[in-house]
Amino acid sequence: MSVLDFSPARRTAQIEQLTRPSLSYWQDAWIRLRKNVRAIISLYIIILLGIFTALGPVLWQVDPALQDLNQVSQPPSLPKTAILVGQYEPWKGIVIEDFPPEAIEYLEMVDAPMGLRTSDHPTTQRVRLIWNPVHGASGYNIYRNQRYPEDFNDLGLPLGGTFAGNEVSYEDRLSLESRSYYYSVVPTDGFDEYESFSVVEIIPRTSITLDEARSRGLLPEGKTIGEEVSLKFHPFGTDYLGRDIMARLMEGARVSLFIGIFAPLFYVLFGVIYGGFAGYFGGQIDALLMRFADFVVALPFLLFMILFKIAFGIGPGESGIVPMLIALVLLSWPSTARLVRGQVLKIREQGYIDAARLLGGRHHYLVLRHIIPNTIGVILVTLTFAVPFAIFTEAFLSFIGMGVAPPHPSWGSMCNEGVKTMLSHPHELIFPAVFISITVLAFNLLGDGLTEALDSRMRARE
Repeated sequence: MSVLDFSPARRTAQIEQLTRPSLSYWQDAWIRLRKNVRAIISLYIIILLGIFTALGPVLWQVDPALQDLNQVSQPPSLPKTAILVGQYEPWKGIVIEDFPPEAIEYLEMVDAPMGLRTSDHPTTQRVRLIWNPVHGASGYNIYRNQRYPEDFNDLGLPLGGTFAGNEVSYEDRLSLESRSYYYSVVPTDGFDEYESFSVVEIIPRTSITLDEARSRGLLPEGKTIGEEVSLKFHPFGTDYLGRDIMARLMEGARVSLFIGIFAPLFYVLFGVIYGGFAGYFGGQIDALLMRFADFVVALPFLLFMILFKIAFGIGPGESGIVPMLIALVLLSWPSTARLVRGQVLKIREQGYIDAARLLGGRHHYLVLRHIIPNTIGVILVTLTFAVPFAIFTEAFLSFIGMGVAPPHPSWGSMCNEGVKTMLSHPHELIFPAVFISITVLAFNLLGDGLTEALDSRMRARE
């Protein structure tokens, strides 16, 4: 007969314990936000934009209002050099005295001018053309194209001409750049053109006068006319007045981000307080407050923007930053108020609100101490979506000429200026448009990430 052993069994292996560290609401939200790659990349982009705005002008010390007419509408490029030239002196041109100024008889066809060339080295200061006279011509018309003309109807921009057959020279000073130009000379009978022409390709060399180089600090010791000097580097190119686009983007970022951040801070804060009290008290007070919010929503933003500009005495062509800021604050808060009101209607029925009320908490204390702090997640998400809305609004108003006006830069006003030259110099539009798009997209993606990270229901699903 066997004896049963009822002694406790010995543990031969350690029992694995699964523990999870206690995390606060914000610690858990930050962990889930870091898992969202798009939101984190957007956060880094926003930080880089802040550094670009705050520290950029310190590192890139270029005056955004400085005009360099020798580098007008230059695309992004590596550092350039320019040849030193003297001050411009008027050119009398070339007139052949022993050649008849007018044709003796009208001819059906004349030959194209031969020997079309430059009289000296062409520069961006001036291009001087000369050619041989043509028998039967009573004048010449000069055209300029940026590509080789295919036929007589493709000669390009008419520059002007001469009014005598023995005037065989022309000086071009119209917005010259260091690029290929195709000049064409067409003989005329004094009224109509003959369908014969000659073409020459000329590439003007970038130049700068001695006095201008000295005034800008570009003239090293011992440099004289005919020698080269290094020009200032423009990594994003220049605009139609030769101003550095990178410096103007930094200056414009201060205006765009100032309006895009401070305006939402003001109207989101007002909307939070307004919606918090409306949702907490409820009843007739809630109905009255929200009907007033509906009335504000119906007000036309552009009309009030115009009225504020008139009230502040801001005329056409002047910057309306203050009216824009006031219009955004006064007319954009209802959406935040509605959102916060909906959250408060749910929170005010919670047990801890009843407990605080029984302990003697007053109404303003309950709203400011308990209800609004529990809606902080919704408030942050609303703020991140409000910032791109304000930035886009500023860009739109500046684009149509009602916001920031030249010469003060903002991303919207720079787009307005860049549209005028978008076909010939697209970089003047591309860079400010890219900065607006990246900023708006980054804030929107960050807002999506915060929406998921601050949602307490997401924690229960994981």
